[in-house]
Amino acid sequence: MMDTPVPPPTERAARRRDRHGRGMRGPLAPPQVPLSVSRSDAFDDLVRDAAERLERRWPQLAEVEFAVQDVPPPTPDLAETDVVPLGQLITAGASGKGPRNRIVVYRRPVEIRAKGRDERALLVHEVVVEQVAELLGLSPENVDPRYGEE
Repeated sequence: MMDTPVPPPTERAARRRDRHGRGMRGPLAPPQVPLSVSRSDAFDDLVRDAAERLERRWPQLAEVEFAVQDVPPPTPDLAETDVVPLGQLITAGASGKGPRNRIVVYRRPVEIRAKGRDERALLVHEVVVEQVAELLGLSPENVDPRYGEE
């Protein structure tokens, strides 16, 4: 009886895996399917949706920059109060020549406080409404009549 040479294990496994054109065929889902959207991308979309919804009612918000950061920067105030902010308004300089007004939403603190996707979307919207209200000098209920409703 004649022994046939056996290829090394890596060669054998690779050949067996792809023997009939099977194997890894690419991503599990196409890019437009929510499965391929990362958590941070989905959070960015929530902030963008909240901002666009408010811009329809308040056209002056087109000049405001909306941003997402993972966590708030460490500040002395934060260490003293033990309260982690969910968002922040950064106003432009009085001269108007500096950077634009900016509203920042902090992703990780919001995600920790929200239990599900719907609750996260509602919390993001409330944070954006509160920061816009501070910028415009109005109450959150005047900025969005549905503020505080669940």
